[in-house]
Amino acid sequence: IRITFSIADLNNMDQDDADQFGEDPALSDEEAANAAATNVQSGGGNTKGSINQGRTKGGNFAVAPEDSIAPSDRADGSYEDPNSGEGEQEPSFPARLNVLITKAGKGALQLDVTAQDGEVLIENVYYFKKPELADAKTAELDWSRRNLYTGPPFGNLDEDLQVLLERYLNERGIDTALALWVPEYIDWKEQREYISWLS
Repeated sequence: IRITFSIADLNNMDQDDADQFGEDPALSDEEAANAAATNVQSGGGNTKGSINQGRTKGGNFAVAPEDSIAPSDRADGSYEDPNSGEGEQEPSFPARLNVLITKAGKGALQLDVTAQDGEVLIENVYYFKKPELADAKTAELDWSRRNLYTGPPFGNLDEDLQVLLERYLNERGIDTALALWVPEYIDWKEQREYISWLS
């Protein structure tokens, strides 16, 4: 079993795709400042989210997240991040994996898989009688490969066969752990390459 993937998936994402996977966390303080500037408080000690300043010129002002009670000062010692929703995780980007399974004398099975948010999703399955066609290293082999019928799309296969293929991959370590690790590794590798490029 051989699994290949590339950091090029990060470069191939459209800006719309990048936007759907979350905003830049550095912008959150700007959004809070803009919200505070537009949220003009009226005077009075009972104004929600304000701190009473007494008889100062500006009156009351809104409480910023950093002005909340420190975790160490709370009675139960718990910490609740005001910017995070319950159970929300930043979605990872989809990483494309190429899984190649070969057996001597039996051919090769190639699967196009997407790993995202801890899930392994099979996109396509191809069967090759000659294993060298699955990983064509020459133009002739690539041309021969393109002219072969390699099977129907994965979604058109019998549902039981789809489940069996997913279970087959899961038993061989192509599972949730791998689907969580690959996007993190690609991100780490891309950052390393970026720093190398800068120097």
